[in-house]
Amino acid sequence: MARRIVECVPNISEGRNRSVIDAVVKAAAVKGASVLDVDPGAATNRTVITIAGEPEAVLESAFRLIEKAGRLIDMRVQKGAHPRHGATDVCPFVPVSGVGMDDCVALARSLGERVGRELEIPVYLYEYASFREHLRKLPDIRAGEYEALKDKLGREEWKPDFGPNRWDDSTARTGVCTIGARNFLIAYNVNVNSRDTSIAREAALTIRDSGRSVRTGDWKFARDEKGGKIHAEGRLACCKATSWYIEEYGTSQVTMNLTDITVTPLHTAYEVTREEVEKLGGVVTGSEIVGLVPLSAMLDAGRFYLEKQNAGLSGVGKQAVTTGLPERELVEIAVRSMGLRDVAPFEPGEKIIEYMLDDDSVNLSGSTCRDFCDRLSTDAPAPGGGSAAALAGSMASALVSMVANLTVKNRDCRNAWGEMRRIAPRAQEIKENLLAAIDDDTRAFNGWMEAARSGGDVQSAIREAVEVPLRVLRLSREIAEMADTVAEMGMRASVSDAGVAASAARTAAEGACMNVLINLGEIEDEAYRDSVRAEALDLMEKTTRTSSGTLAKVIALLDQRRSPGNNDPE
Repeated sequence: MARRIVECVPNISEGRNRSVIDAVVKAAAVKGASVLDVDPGAATNRTVITIAGEPEAVLESAFRLIEKAGRLIDMRVQKGAHPRHGATDVCPFVPVSGVGMDDCVALARSLGERVGRELEIPVYLYEYASFREHLRKLPDIRAGEYEALKDKLGREEWKPDFGPNRWDDSTARTGVCTIGARNFLIAYNVNVNSRDTSIAREAALTIRDSGRSVRTGDWKFARDEKGGKIHAEGRLACCKATSWYIEEYGTSQVTMNLTDITVTPLHTAYEVTREEVEKLGGVVTGSEIVGLVPLSAMLDAGRFYLEKQNAGLSGVGKQAVTTGLPERELVEIAVRSMGLRDVAPFEPGEKIIEYMLDDDSVNLSGSTCRDFCDRLSTDAPAPGGGSAAALAGSMASALVSMVANLTVKNRDCRNAWGEMRRIAPRAQEIKENLLAAIDDDTRAFNGWMEAARSGGDVQSAIREAVEVPLRVLRLSREIAEMADTVAEMGMRASVSDAGVAASAARTAAEGACMNVLINLGEIEDEAYRDSVRAEALDLMEKTTRTSSGTLAKVIALLDQRRSPGNNDPE
């Protein structure tokens, strides 16, 4: 299960008074949520603040920010170039990982209700969170800006979704707040080898979702039988594009906003732009991501370019690699393939949201083998068996991926290539999840102890200490099944590695199950306790049975290799 991360991007109507900006940002400090970026603009008199983290923590952070902005920003005197109608003008929630749009809609509506009730600030909901289709788009809600609120509020057709429907001294000071849920937006620029913007401009017109007017061979507008201009649809949906020249880089760019990367992924935007630029005689030298990017976009790009390599090599009867590479390698492939270091640095730890949110307070997964074992051997209660079980599972999944990747390199194993190419990336995904569980297990135990000391919600903390090893247990069963498959179908020279994977998966399952059971003893909810206990024992039994069967197969195959007539050198 992916880590649950949501982004929230409040825009406050203050971009000049640093003390106010700093105070609002400071108010957003909540455990579990991080302020990743603060971007003030003096001319716009607006600051864009980026918060990300656990959904509940981000919701609380956004509420405190809106409360502080409402106290410090007086809309009666606020002026700026950017459209606005409230102290916290907009506050969208964006799914990043482990959450969906429905989750963000629930967060937006929950925040809106609380802001309206506790702060008495009128709230409109927009985009996916909206209750009313005619007030779904932000420009429609913000029509007339702050100056129009006096006439809008009090009328039924402009009744806020939450909070008071009136114009008074309080509302005059705070204005209204528009809270919503939307897809992740990536600001993306593709670099063209020309100082002149002509090629970039033509490419932008062709790719943008609004399309363009068609021109004839002599560059006149093509017209229909009624004399009207003929319009062509743009090549990329959910893409707003134009062009400009950047003096700092000495190059022109096709600059775009990708408003839904599930529809038009980053790599698709790059490839289609490259095609259009090349048609015009230009060359794309690379690209640039402005701001932050979710990890999923980079991993999808890395996999795309690996698949592209495989497609090319298959034409000459060869197989390259699977997409089952370590996460950081996939990111690097994406960076190099799209030239993301062409005009500016691209450091994954400073550009990818999930990496920016890495919690260094517990970083067992990033320690050396010796350091981890040394810490495990002390009298500290954590890390303990739960983290060790997760480590065993991550090694099992790494070995499964290794055997699958080696098998795809072997021409004698062609019949297994399809299955290995399916298994390798899934094994990598599980490996990353289990590496995270090494830290999550220790973090959950520490949270339990902290709740007990501080009088917090101990039962919820214990549940978290149960859920982490239960997650390890569920994944261990899947890894055991994949280890069995690679033992059966994989390259024979690596069958012992498949056996070690099966053995490690069994160890992970047994260790995780014991941690589930010992923590369940502190759970007061009998129904939950009985349900989880039954699931844990069932998963352990099935994983043990599968792994034992795999080990028997592997031992038999290894014995065959030792028998007379099977002594071929490695």
